[in-house]
Amino acid sequence: MNIKPLAFRMRPRSIDEIIGQEHLVGEGKIIARMVKAKQLSSMILYGPPGIGKTSIASAIAGSTKFAFRTLNAVTNNKKDMEIVAAEAKMSGKVILLLDEVHRLDKAKQDFLLPYLENGMITLIGATTSNPYHAINPAIRSRCQIFELKSLEISDITKALERALHDEERGLGQYKTEVGFDALTHFATASNGDVRSALNALELAVISTEPDESETIIIDLQIAEECMQKKSFSHDKDGDAHYDVLSAFQKSIRGSDVNAALHYLGRLVEAGDLVSIARRLVVIAYEDIGLANPQAGPRALAAVEAAERLGFPEARIPLANSVVELCLSPKSNTAYIAIDAALSDIRSGHSGDVPDHLKDAHYKGAKDLGRGIDYLYPHDYENGWVKQQYLPNKLRNKKYYKPKKSGKFEQALASVYENIEKKK
Repeated sequence: MNIKPLAFRMRPRSIDEIIGQEHLVGEGKIIARMVKAKQLSSMILYGPPGIGKTSIASAIAGSTKFAFRTLNAVTNNKKDMEIVAAEAKMSGKVILLLDEVHRLDKAKQDFLLPYLENGMITLIGATTSNPYHAINPAIRSRCQIFELKSLEISDITKALERALHDEERGLGQYKTEVGFDALTHFATASNGDVRSALNALELAVISTEPDESETIIIDLQIAEECMQKKSFSHDKDGDAHYDVLSAFQKSIRGSDVNAALHYLGRLVEAGDLVSIARRLVVIAYEDIGLANPQAGPRALAAVEAAERLGFPEARIPLANSVVELCLSPKSNTAYIAIDAALSDIRSGHSGDVPDHLKDAHYKGAKDLGRGIDYLYPHDYENGWVKQQYLPNKLRNKKYYKPKKSGKFEQALASVYENIEKKK
């Protein structure tokens, strides 16, 4: 049995062998053009785990025949980088794959920068974190940034079939039959992680006894055991987590109940009740708002019920709330209005409080003209009297612009419009 795992052995030796990422390595695409011209620039590859960041780096090195070294920004020290730099001085160029590049400390960064500048080291940084958030600008500005896409099930299936038939690096030396259901399970249960799928396939092949005809039969049950029914891939501290939260809120705002329930399911599977709770309450007031004012208290009640129940039962009140919020009329008028008011205040547009509104409950207030001309609305018909409330600088300013998407706000809009006419 080969000591190195199958996923390592099956890494592509040239960009022609890369599976997926056609937008980068397909014919005429940017990385393919770089390799063809042998004019490589430093780059950062980012995306979920197991989708080919290291594979692309090794394929680039294989296609260009440059020396290729791999380091990790966390586990390798500056001395390891000095060895790579020394090799670059001797050979003229080294491609350095630096995994976890977002964890590069200042000392290592300062050491690398001159070599990136003069081109002796071509850096290929790999990270699961968004480089615009996580990577130091000094490194980022010297690299092209390429986002890798999650692999399709068909891509992973292709990689598995290639490994099954490759006699040199793969499992071709075994007489193996993998059922369609089993192959599909390897591809789907890996959640886009081809490394996980390949290594599970290898475990299945080498741990299964051959039958009477010396054939290793891999069925669905074996595939499930070797994949360990892989748990949902979701890093609560990663960029993907915030992408799911964003999609969750936008789906509710867009009234797509099916999409919202899908993203809720992903968050539930990740066990992130805190983020779900916070986002639901925010949505109820930000996106539904005055169009359905009871949505806020009901969302809070659902959150409290979920917190008391815990998972898995917590999913039930959460789903109730999501469906209601999705199918409620939408209004962001209160949210827009307060932000507009804050914008004026932060820009210095405020002015003095009118004298007749100032506090008059202290000795000497009358002498200062405080509160003298204030008109008490309850003394007038319908509890309203024409009177200036905004500072002089803003006396005609209007922050609230009602929508009529829900019955409650329609009623508010009617009152508001009547008052504005009377003014």
